[in-house]
Amino acid sequence: MYSLKLKQLAKAYQERAEERYRERELVRNDIRKKISEMGPLGADTPERVSAREAMLKRFYPMDGNRLERVIGGTDLLGINYLDIGLKASKSVCRIQVRDESGRVLGFGTGFLVSPVLLLTNNHVLNSIELCRRSLADFNLEDDINFIPKDTKTFSFEPDRFFYTNEELDFTLVAVHPQATDGSSSLSSHGFLCLIGEQGKMLLGEYVTIIQHPDGAPKQITLRENQCVDLPGNFMHYLTDTKPGSSGSPAFNDQWQVVALHHAGVQKRDSQGKVLSIDGNVWDPSMGEDKIAWAANEGVRISSICQDLLSKMSSWTLEQQKLVNEVLSATEPVTSGLAPHIEVKEQAKEWYQDSTGYDPNFLGLNIPLPKISEAAEQDVVPLKQESGYELKYTHFSIVMSKSRKLAFFTAVNIDGNKLVNIPRSGDRWYFDPRIDREYQSGPELYELNELDRGHLVRRLDPTWGDDETANEANEDTFHFTNSSPQHKKLNQQTWQNLEDYILKNASIYGLKVVVFTGPILRDDDMLYRGKFQIPAEYWKVVVIVKEDGKLSATAYLQTQKNLIVNLEWAYGEYKTYQVPVAKIEALTKLDFGDLRNQDPLAGIEGILGRIVTGPNDIRL
Repeated sequence: MYSLKLKQLAKAYQERAEERYRERELVRNDIRKKISEMGPLGADTPERVSAREAMLKRFYPMDGNRLERVIGGTDLLGINYLDIGLKASKSVCRIQVRDESGRVLGFGTGFLVSPVLLLTNNHVLNSIELCRRSLADFNLEDDINFIPKDTKTFSFEPDRFFYTNEELDFTLVAVHPQATDGSSSLSSHGFLCLIGEQGKMLLGEYVTIIQHPDGAPKQITLRENQCVDLPGNFMHYLTDTKPGSSGSPAFNDQWQVVALHHAGVQKRDSQGKVLSIDGNVWDPSMGEDKIAWAANEGVRISSICQDLLSKMSSWTLEQQKLVNEVLSATEPVTSGLAPHIEVKEQAKEWYQDSTGYDPNFLGLNIPLPKISEAAEQDVVPLKQESGYELKYTHFSIVMSKSRKLAFFTAVNIDGNKLVNIPRSGDRWYFDPRIDREYQSGPELYELNELDRGHLVRRLDPTWGDDETANEANEDTFHFTNSSPQHKKLNQQTWQNLEDYILKNASIYGLKVVVFTGPILRDDDMLYRGKFQIPAEYWKVVVIVKEDGKLSATAYLQTQKNLIVNLEWAYGEYKTYQVPVAKIEALTKLDFGDLRNQDPLAGIEGILGRIVTGPNDIRL
């Protein structure tokens, strides 16, 4: 029921997909033979198998046999696979394609890929004018009693953002934040992360598609949807889809989006005639639902992300921010969490009530460390007010211009009031209070072994009432609070130290002050031509002891050997307890009287006591 122009466009994409499919017949037959004999691990290249192993490690970090277990030929899945799929499906909608008079021309499928932007096909929404007239229906599905749920309809905002790519058949467009009847917020539907790096799917693995076929209520295809070829920017898979499914997300078994579904490949006889599902030659009088399909084609998400990155400079700063939200979002790293993120949109007033670090939190005055006169010229000033302290909920940050990283962070931890906020996904923010050029964004962390290491740990400031704790959790996901840490450091020794500090604060009801930062050396390794990677990180932990006296302990951790070669990193990574004075010497920060409240005060040498494990850490 599409208009003639849209129907012709969809037909053109289908013909290109069929041409690619025919050209690859011999290659595909060889692939399917390998899949049958050796499975996905033998059918694909060693390089792609290695990339898949790295991706799976995010979901199953403690499972050393993850690759063989997850892609070992069994169709058994954990029951939570269904729960995660239900959460992922919240971001998928039906698109009503409408003309000037409001008449429905046809239907497609789309899905949110950020708090603002929706992804679908070019042949579903190919112009700003068409977007202005069309609508997105979320929650169009039946409940367990087969009763339709309450559908929420949203309009598009193409004047805020619209981009389409005819070659890759995709459109990215902004959606209005409120439903047309004002009853629902777009943020309640979450979004699906687009992961630009490869490693999400091997030949022989299975695709799952959530879709609105023929504009019907939401449906899903499970298993028997095998990926059989990866021709360039596209993916061929055997999946039962129908017209109207265009624009659907195709998932792997970890519910990562691997492709944007866009075209089907019709089954034909030796004369090239289209066959019907009963094996006879199809003719239009039978109806399109009687066509037999050989395969389907999707556009690879890695190709879409690469295209968006290449066009970044052509957009306004506001548009770049919206696309960055798509490209910088990451999926949860823990198995069992949904790959979409429930997000609270930040208003301009988000930071107005943020009081930041409290120097009198311990009942004694513990001011922020002073920056040396030599380094003052490198401090990033606030744009709208005097000073340089970025105040968040229960913590503060001071930034370096030259390094685009924090000089240091300072956080208050109240062990009596901690709130455990589950990590349901990551969305990272640039802070609008300082210039974007002084903040290292997602390009630093793409396609390498570097984590976005939280300097203020996510759970450290999450105390107080639930609203405040949630705000603190969200605040920690700022690029100002991120620093490049090799994953082995971030997820092992650094985390052990942070776990120890927070655990003791919780068990003993302690109030704790923690200062954290990188050691910014002039000779730090230059990476990708413009980023210097710190080789060392430090912490200074301050508490009040039972006798009422302060205790300040300092820790230094190194990742120098790990970052020598980011693609093939190895080596030791150790934690040392060192004198506070040593941190002062390395950072050119002045911690005032804290250096005198240090149990290691007076100990000479570059390194103090080696910390071998959590039980060896002392506060």
